[in-house]
Amino acid sequence: MPQSEECRRKLLEKANTLPICPGVYLMHDRGGRVIYVGKSRKLKNRVSQYFQNSEKNIKTARMVSQVADFDYYLCDNEMEALSLENALIKQYTPKYNIRLKDAKSYPYIKMTAGEYPRLLFTRRRDNDKAKYFGPYSGSGKAYALIELLRRTLRLPNCSRVFPRDIGKERPCIYYQMGRCCGVCTGNVSSEEFQQTMKYAADILSGRSGEVRQALERQMYSFAEEERFEAAARCRDTLVALGAIGEKQKVVASPDAEQDVVALYSDDFCSCVSVFYIRGGILQDKADFLFGAESILEPEDMTAFLCEHYNTREYIPSKILLAFDMEAEDVEMLSQYLTDRAGCKIQVRVPERGVLHSLCEMVQKNAADQAKLYKINTEKNEGTLAHLSELLCLERYPERIEAYDISNLGAEHLTAGMVVCRDGKFAKSDYRTFRIRSVHGTTDDYASMREALSRRLEHLTDREGSFAELPDLILLDGGRGHVSVIRELLAERELDIPVFGMVKDDYHKTRALCTDSEEISIAREQDVYSLIYRIQEEVHRYTVSRMDNAKRKTLRTSVLTRIPGIGEAKAKKLLSAFGGMGALRLAAVEEIAKVSGISQKDAEAVWADLHREKEKTKSKGKTTL
Repeated sequence: MPQSEECRRKLLEKANTLPICPGVYLMHDRGGRVIYVGKSRKLKNRVSQYFQNSEKNIKTARMVSQVADFDYYLCDNEMEALSLENALIKQYTPKYNIRLKDAKSYPYIKMTAGEYPRLLFTRRRDNDKAKYFGPYSGSGKAYALIELLRRTLRLPNCSRVFPRDIGKERPCIYYQMGRCCGVCTGNVSSEEFQQTMKYAADILSGRSGEVRQALERQMYSFAEEERFEAAARCRDTLVALGAIGEKQKVVASPDAEQDVVALYSDDFCSCVSVFYIRGGILQDKADFLFGAESILEPEDMTAFLCEHYNTREYIPSKILLAFDMEAEDVEMLSQYLTDRAGCKIQVRVPERGVLHSLCEMVQKNAADQAKLYKINTEKNEGTLAHLSELLCLERYPERIEAYDISNLGAEHLTAGMVVCRDGKFAKSDYRTFRIRSVHGTTDDYASMREALSRRLEHLTDREGSFAELPDLILLDGGRGHVSVIRELLAERELDIPVFGMVKDDYHKTRALCTDSEEISIAREQDVYSLIYRIQEEVHRYTVSRMDNAKRKTLRTSVLTRIPGIGEAKAKKLLSAFGGMGALRLAAVEEIAKVSGISQKDAEAVWADLHREKEKTKSKGKTTL
């Protein structure tokens, strides 16, 4: 429903009563939902501009047309307004604000604490003594760096626990191949290993030049002491580091430590590109793409960059912007990041010279990524339009929800929901339902009804993904499933199209169906491809969630048979060690360090698990 002139006039009158001071404003739609949060150093001027008849870009005009009211908070200064804006965006996740995904889901490289640290991949930042590097643009980048460091610095990649397992077993094949330093042999002291791990930390922090200089000094020192094997190891490591440098793109002077941020925005989409330059080398890059609804202008970038650097452990001393930003915002951003980093951070907009050329390169990358996004989106839109025509839908299927049921016999009944938004999977919107109403049987119809019933109860939520009404529901099943869910929707007076995804005898997608007929999609290649991907994804997701529930139950049950270990203690142990494999390798002292586990409990757990190990070994022996 478009905004009336009377409503716009009243909003403008209200905006004109605001004071000219720093503050934060919240735009509400007719349902009371917060759809946009912004800040301004002159609140009255900024908010009143929205409701004047001046020319606006399409995104802002679309947002303004949905506004029914607004609230505001007055602030003492711009820094306070910036902090409050960030907090409110995180709290309300408004429709038109750009949002980064939760920092917990970013990939990190973790260097564990202790005498013999290890490098691990993780998506969680625990409050422990470990060091965390990242976040990285993707899991592939993090895994590649871990593997590169393991090969270059000859780090162990086994499940042995040091120093406990030193000298207990013969070295593995990686040591014989020269790809592991051989901590298990006892020939590598903890001091030597920690120095090697310090090199790894320096490389991950972008200080590979310092590592090369240190290794060169150490190599010459070993040579003077006639420790030629140690000197040779330093030489080989230097060669490997040199090979790494050859693969990396040099974009600045060797001492350059800076991030370059570019912004591209048009009426169709926006892209923020960030190049992370360490030691003059492009170490990593990230591209953040936002659709047509998200408002992304230079004045919105202060909030974006503050949130971006809140997720990162390391902030370089220089951040270059490839777009114009008001001097006051640049100064405020510099101050915010300086406080965050604990050292001076300089934010600037280069206007000429080498740094300006570097900014132009990143700006071109942002434009190219936006162009690619537009091509892919137009392709997806064409497919969705074709699907809408094929199924005679009244609405364009922007949000598609697909459901599947998985079980192990009559146990672990699980329903999985995946979401396809604008033709792309929105994994943050996926949900799992543990079926509660079906016992001792595998009633798919009742299970599907319970899952959809619980999902539809959340349509009254004011915020979050569940508050959105799906444009199309797809069920991994046939006419019976469709009939049950259509009956449920009729009871709730909801008009949402429902179709089943029918499989052939080879368990591959064959057609879509209603409760009375099948619609062939075999000759509609684009639609078939989309439905096939959705059906495979919902099946994969549901089975994986059911399998996780089964494994958790089986693992916990193994521990709960031990006297003194109940459900709560079993979960603590599995959480602390990450699984049964690591727990079996742990010493009694390590087990006893887990919160809530006494020395007596630790001894009982260790004895039981090692008794099982001995049983397994004896079963494998052959008596002659």
